[in-house]
Amino acid sequence: MKSPEYHDNIFEAFASAASENRNRTAVVYLGSSFTYGTVLSMAESFAASLVKEGLKEGMRVVIYLPNSIQWIVSWLAVMRAGGIAVPITPIYTSHDFAYIANDSEASFAICADTNYGYVLEAMPQTHVNKVVVARLPDLLPWWKRMFGWAFDIVPRGKVSKEPHLLRLRTMLKRHAESEELLPPVSRRGLDVAEILYTGGTTKFPKGVPISHGLYLESALEQISIAEPLFPARENVIIGSAPLFHILGQTCGLSVLLVGGTIALMPKVNLDAIFDAIERLKATSLIGVPTLYRMILEHNRLDMYDLSSLRYCFNGGDVLPVEINQRWRQKFNKPIYQGYGATETCGGVAMCPTDRESPMKSIGKVLSSKTIRIVDPETLEPVAENQPGELLVHSEKMVRQYWNKPEETSSAFVEINGRLWYRTADIVSVDNEGNLYFVDRTVDTIKHKGYRISSSEIEAVLQEHPAVMAACAIGIPDPKVGERIKAFVVLKEDVKGITGYELIKWCKERLAAYKIPQYIEFRDMLPKSKVGKLLRREVRGEEKRRAQV
Repeated sequence: MKSPEYHDNIFEAFASAASENRNRTAVVYLGSSFTYGTVLSMAESFAASLVKEGLKEGMRVVIYLPNSIQWIVSWLAVMRAGGIAVPITPIYTSHDFAYIANDSEASFAICADTNYGYVLEAMPQTHVNKVVVARLPDLLPWWKRMFGWAFDIVPRGKVSKEPHLLRLRTMLKRHAESEELLPPVSRRGLDVAEILYTGGTTKFPKGVPISHGLYLESALEQISIAEPLFPARENVIIGSAPLFHILGQTCGLSVLLVGGTIALMPKVNLDAIFDAIERLKATSLIGVPTLYRMILEHNRLDMYDLSSLRYCFNGGDVLPVEINQRWRQKFNKPIYQGYGATETCGGVAMCPTDRESPMKSIGKVLSSKTIRIVDPETLEPVAENQPGELLVHSEKMVRQYWNKPEETSSAFVEINGRLWYRTADIVSVDNEGNLYFVDRTVDTIKHKGYRISSSEIEAVLQEHPAVMAACAIGIPDPKVGERIKAFVVLKEDVKGITGYELIKWCKERLAAYKIPQYIEFRDMLPKSKVGKLLRREVRGEEKRRAQV
């Protein structure tokens, strides 16, 4: 069997690791351990069932689940069956589900029972015709399931009986049919493995098609960064970073390609994270700045032994210096930083673990990536040590957004015969090759590690019958990166509309992390001569106000 780095299909790379580590623990979920052999068997069985239900090569499958053993089995099964996975956050509403299902042209969905109501509501507007429903305790031992139901610990959703409905547990029981139903693995290399949706400057999320080859190259590169600290096979990662996000995938899920272990957290619960670190002797923690701040400020932190942690990685947003300093003082270890994007399949730069990095550095460029730092207007290289927009190229890079030609033409540019992704982030690099984040050039908001489109929030607000215009910006906040503030102009004949009512309106139409925390009413908003909203002026006003 080939080693993972020589495979060009994600499932085959996992199967290779499973054959060498069959009895080792691959996944820990809600206190139960699942070996590599068990996960492989479940994934193959589920893949066979999906094929029997009509899943054909290249079909898209929405994975609408929280971090769980079911998520991993579903993701691997879709790959084995020749499908394309479309992972989305479990906090999406029916509106979000319908948009992504339509944009990706998905035929199947795998969801938690708690989300089934949203899927059912959205189905008439989509091409989804088969829905696999999973209950979070489905794959746990029977006594844990009974305990959960008896004490009402596990959330349950209502699931009715419809012709399109399939049950995950039932589908996993079809072991005998696996070999005869499963076709040979055919999608590999630059064939699309999954589509991850990301926010940005546009009203709607954009689908980023990631190939088998790109994922394997990036994931193996990023999971091996900690090898100077411990062998990759001995890595035990606390998987609180969401698996639908590129951070959770390349820095967490990728441990399954090298024989290590991932302990999945369905949601962020600090005491559960601390307990898992202590009990499992976890070696790695992956998180965003908000998580590290929450840990440092938790009043029961000293009740747990977290000394086994040797690699703590920060991604998703720039880590404030004061958090890194406090972490070093508390644990006598650094938080290693990195920089990446969904479009680059995660890491562009990461801090090495065999030497000290400058406190503000976001790392050194990884070997699979090539960068240019340019003037955002002319795309000409900037002078040495000067800040400019970061462009990224790699051999197996994403080359376009899914079904978004206009967004593709603005985000990907060809220079001297080579394609580059425009990150829209301003960075600088020192003489030793350390990268530093300077600023963002686009109208995105970074909140708790999520990249949120200002336009999407504004569009929802402007759908309210009382709103004439809206502007959404990020307000710097040390705890969450940026808080969302919206400025609203009401129609002339409207009275009595409150910020509370508009926030409630947003709650019904946006995922929780996209909802504005503040609403400010204005008589007018600054616009250019051609009527374009000037968010930068609104941000400038807020910045000056904060300095007073």
